[in-house]
Amino acid sequence: MRVYILLFNAGTDNEGVHTIQVGDLNKILMFAEEDDAVRFALMLEAQDFPEATVEAIDSEEVEVFCRKAGYDYEIIEPGNLAVPPDKNVETTDWDQEEEQQSISNAEVEESELAQNELDSIRRRLEGLL
Repeated sequence: MRVYILLFNAGTDNEGVHTIQVGDLNKILMFAEEDDAVRFALMLEAQDFPEATVEAIDSEEVEVFCRKAGYDYEIIEPGNLAVPPDKNVETTDWDQEEEQQSISNAEVEESELAQNELDSIRRRLEGLL
């Protein structure tokens, strides 16, 4: 199923997917309709988030990524209004990574796996265009 997700810094070395933090778990929102994803991205911008890029992708690819990265996911069906939470994290994951001086080898390998998966998904999407 084709869905739409939100990416920050799309196409850069610092690319990140938008997630909602539920307890200690990050959840990726997959929108069934592009208009709903665009609306959510605009609501994020109104909360002073950086501009998010709406990307079309196969839901199975996101599900595989979530399993590998330990994330959860939710499909936002048409007609369901998703609203960003009132409280946002103070420091994004990519900002925290820049501030850390030392990262264990296991964490680096996991991060590279997640980035490689995003790069693979991006290449497949570009191939569709």
